[in-house]
Amino acid sequence: MHRRHFLASLAAAAVPTRLLAADFTLRIAPASIEIAPRKIVKTIAYNGAVPGPLLRMKEGQPVTIDVFNDTSDAEVVHWHGLQIPSAVDGSMEEGTPMIRARASARYSFTPQPSGTRWYHTHVMAGRNLKRGTYSGQFGFLYIEPRSEPGKYDQEVFLALREWDPYLSTGGEQDDSIDVAYNLFSVNDRALGHGEPIRVKAGQRVLLRILNASATMTRRIAVAGHQFRVIAMDGNPVAVPREVRTLELGPAERIDAIVEMNSPGVWILGATDDHDRERGLGVVIEYAGQSGVPRWLPPGDEPWDYTIFGKPASNALDTPYEPISLVFEKKFAGHHWVDKWTINGKSFPKTDPIRVQANGRYRLVFDNRSNEAHPVHLHRHTFELAKIAGVPTSGIHKDVVVVGAKSQTEVNLIANNPGLTLFHCHQQMHMDYGFMTLMEYV
Repeated sequence: MHRRHFLASLAAAAVPTRLLAADFTLRIAPASIEIAPRKIVKTIAYNGAVPGPLLRMKEGQPVTIDVFNDTSDAEVVHWHGLQIPSAVDGSMEEGTPMIRARASARYSFTPQPSGTRWYHTHVMAGRNLKRGTYSGQFGFLYIEPRSEPGKYDQEVFLALREWDPYLSTGGEQDDSIDVAYNLFSVNDRALGHGEPIRVKAGQRVLLRILNASATMTRRIAVAGHQFRVIAMDGNPVAVPREVRTLELGPAERIDAIVEMNSPGVWILGATDDHDRERGLGVVIEYAGQSGVPRWLPPGDEPWDYTIFGKPASNALDTPYEPISLVFEKKFAGHHWVDKWTINGKSFPKTDPIRVQANGRYRLVFDNRSNEAHPVHLHRHTFELAKIAGVPTSGIHKDVVVVGAKSQTEVNLIANNPGLTLFHCHQQMHMDYGFMTLMEYV
């Protein structure tokens, strides 16, 4: 190298990266969110808003994000659904550094794959229901694809959310402690107390829906209309279909087109009357229409991942090596929090899932408990292979709800070396043992 070029490269390397402006800035700090008149939630949020700012990125174009932690507790931000290095994924267990209280950190990575992703805190909460995903620390992250799977006239981001959590026994037989909620919203407003989604007849509205709950699975419907599901967890489905209800476990996302072909004022919200009436919904208002928003029960249409997939191929290809993961609950005592195990052990004593780079694996999730589990694998995307004995293909996700007393099988290509966290996205389950690491060997 010519000496002048060499000195110039040294000078460039000596410039602190923090002197260069970041593409995005997030500030973690206390916030007061008025979800309805005189119903104010005090929480921790990003940039004083819930959800935090929408981060729009381009696939394959490097970004930097400065995060300032203005709280008195260490924090970390997880970039959910992105295939990025462990050091910046936002998991302490993978080796991402925590952001100390009153300190800051810069995350730099190349966003991929495209689609609807999100970001959120990834700290343990235990019984502190003001920490972790019980707080307002979440926001949408959208990675722009080269082309959209469906044309649309309007794009709306909707996060389903509960507030004011408290510990409850719930009246179950084993009397174990769980989490319940008093308040509900879509984004930052309860049903009837925010701006409606304003539409015109004939429009195609793309809803990007996130279940941002710490613990609750949600069924939602849009009165007088149907959802045409085009993507799950940001990934286009093999077979788009129209359904009357959507079901999302914690951390799942669904992209759905709604054809605005029934003028009026309608409610999009939870099918559970209690939660919808207490705020879990949003009004859809057609131009020129007025009146009391209408709700129509959608019926009991079951949720089935496999209708969005293709039949499983019988073609011979490289086989997938099976890895069995058994989920069980350990009763910890009356009025206490249950423990959770993977293959008989609770984190941090769980055995790691060992894989080789570019290996092909069939992960068999064997849920022997009486609760469903939204399990999430960081830094990777897997393909659904069998749901409760029904084969399928062409549905790619990073979270899947494994039904109670049921099995789900997924195919994984181990293509992103580094420590990788696997856990239940139900905060209390994760906090009490339902977690392990996938290691490349």
